[in-house]
Amino acid sequence: MATEAEVLKALSRIIDPDFGKDIVTLGFVKDMRIEDNQVSFTIELTTPACPVKEEFRRQAEEATMALPGIDHVNVNMTSRVTAGVSDKQAIPGIANIVAVASGKGGVGKSTTAVNLAVAMAQTGARVGLLDADIYGPSVPRMMGLSGFRPEVDAKGKTLYPLENYGVKTISIGYMVDENKAMIWRGPMVASALGQLLADVAWGELDYLFVDMPPGTGDAQMTLSQKVPVTGAVMVTTPQDIALLDCRKGIDMFQQVNVPTLGIVENMSQFICPHCGEPSSIFAEGGAERLSQEVNTVVLAHIPLDISIRELSDKGTPVTAALPDSEQAAAYRKLAGEVARKISIINSRKIDIPVVMHQ
Repeated sequence: MATEAEVLKALSRIIDPDFGKDIVTLGFVKDMRIEDNQVSFTIELTTPACPVKEEFRRQAEEATMALPGIDHVNVNMTSRVTAGVSDKQAIPGIANIVAVASGKGGVGKSTTAVNLAVAMAQTGARVGLLDADIYGPSVPRMMGLSGFRPEVDAKGKTLYPLENYGVKTISIGYMVDENKAMIWRGPMVASALGQLLADVAWGELDYLFVDMPPGTGDAQMTLSQKVPVTGAVMVTTPQDIALLDCRKGIDMFQQVNVPTLGIVENMSQFICPHCGEPSSIFAEGGAERLSQEVNTVVLAHIPLDISIRELSDKGTPVTAALPDSEQAAAYRKLAGEVARKISIINSRKIDIPVVMHQ
């Protein structure tokens, strides 16, 4: 019968591509039990959205079954999302805060934020979505929660987020009429965002995505100053004017020491609903050129597809309504890449060597 040492030696040949170390050295292998000819153990990853999770499982099963006397192996895949270390006051219970931002409006930032959050929740992660766009909140409608109001505790100070599709959400849009204009000056916006960050009973979250307003104004500064932001996902379309503003957004986050996780090229191609042929109506290759210029990566290319728009308007994100579609797959890939980047960033803060792949 194989010994525990022999099993660990076999598993040590499995290398995590991001950390550049084997899963045994990284401490991912836990709770090993060997009974008769059966072996069971847990592989605890740094995120449930790990893109190579199933590959790790396959490699672990094959490596263990190759040992003499082993007839059966049970690999339990779990995760414990890592949190970074910061000198800023963290929100209790929230491991990572991620800004979803854009340099200009109209590029599909909110649609990206909503589908990213739902896709991440579908992996088993605990996810929240904060709508920081005070002037144009769209999360209530896109999440199918228009007309609902969050509950308040007995003291009238703490809000309880509304939940749909496995995602906890909060938005100023839950507290005001959908058709009412928010005529607020900058300090009022900053104060409202501060309350949405601090006075909400989020509970335990692995990821809190913040749907930012477009541009580089008060909301962005308030977020970066008040709480530790793990990173920013920048959303753009391929044309030059959107890329120019996206560059400004990346520069702004760099100035406040918030790393850019990468760029999402939204509306990268138009998919004809009749013939299915793609057309680059907003130009092409822009996100790749920008990513090289600012030393980041393109996280995903999301097509301009009528079903994404129609389902968003109905309050049923494509990731929830059509989870097996190619469109949903693009957002799942995005969720995996975002989770991977966050794990890499957090590992640097706790001194785990990593290998960056761009």
